[in-house]
Amino acid sequence: MQIGSSMKSVGEVMAIGRKFEEAFQKALRMMNDNVLGFDPYVKALSDEELETPTDKRMFVLAAALKAGYSITRLYDLTKIDKWFLQKMKNIVDYQVMLESLGQPQLSPDLLLKAKQYGFSDKQIATFVKSTELSIRKKREETGEYHSVCCKCHGEYCARSCTH
Repeated sequence: MQIGSSMKSVGEVMAIGRKFEEAFQKALRMMNDNVLGFDPYVKALSDEELETPTDKRMFVLAAALKAGYSITRLYDLTKIDKWFLQKMKNIVDYQVMLESLGQPQLSPDLLLKAKQYGFSDKQIATFVKSTELSIRKKREETGEYHSVCCKCHGEYCARSCTH
């Protein structure tokens, strides 16, 4: 295993989400300001890099999913549990679908599901060839807001934090 200098001491992050996909994308954004999420365009596809655990392997994995690698093939290369691989595939599949749309085709239901998969407004805007502000306005017009978990140990959620 190769551990680069950018790996954290135990290699873990914390993110809150209702689904794995949402928490995973948020965690990736927390690790690096230059990362928007589970992005198949960050690293080139390489079977060798898939076999070797590194802090960048997840982006090679995204590229492999976008290239059509099967869950079984990825399991054989990475030994990552198939449940996690399927959740990661869900993210990439939804991204590919969004990239085939323009902003006018982005319905409230599609936008809600994109948010449930952890895509940021900036990611969605990139996919549908729009702007982050335009996506935010569309989300607000449809009543789709993020819940902000209060710092009271996540005991309740609110529109804005009071602390």
